[in-house]
Amino acid sequence: MNETKRWFVVRTHPNGEFKALTHILRQGFDGYLPRYIKRRRHARKTDNVQKPLFPGYLFVGMDPERARWRALNSTVGVSELICHSGLPAPVPDNVIDDIRRHEDASGYVILGDRAGLRKGDKVRITEGSMADHIGIFDAPSDQHRVFLLLDLLGRQVRVKMPMAALAPAS
Repeated sequence: MNETKRWFVVRTHPNGEFKALTHILRQGFDGYLPRYIKRRRHARKTDNVQKPLFPGYLFVGMDPERARWRALNSTVGVSELICHSGLPAPVPDNVIDDIRRHEDASGYVILGDRAGLRKGDKVRITEGSMADHIGIFDAPSDQHRVFLLLDLLGRQVRVKMPMAALAPAS
């Protein structure tokens, strides 16, 4: 028998991610709801709230050969388990690891300009052919990449790098 746990996607009811996660865990499944902190302003008050990274979805870890996965479709807060040809559709293995790599110590995913970098900060590239080069943070590009200024061949060049490949330079 296949005893390997895989990750699958569950669609939740609107704003039902946290409720669905509670009930999925209660049934003995592994659940993962990637979250981030969003700054919210309302009525002259600003506060931080946790929000799902993928509104309306969360991940369930299970072995579909052994788990009673059909029960997920009748779980409180769950709309449906995403299936393909009648079987749960697995998420590629590296997706969950990649999301977790972007989490801070509190378990919240760090997005773009929220990663604590400011224009002019020195950063060290930790991966790829440019590993160990020092650059200067210039600006966020999108949720996963940033622009850096690197000294190459005697001049400053603007390059786009994945956020996960950077660390603060000491």
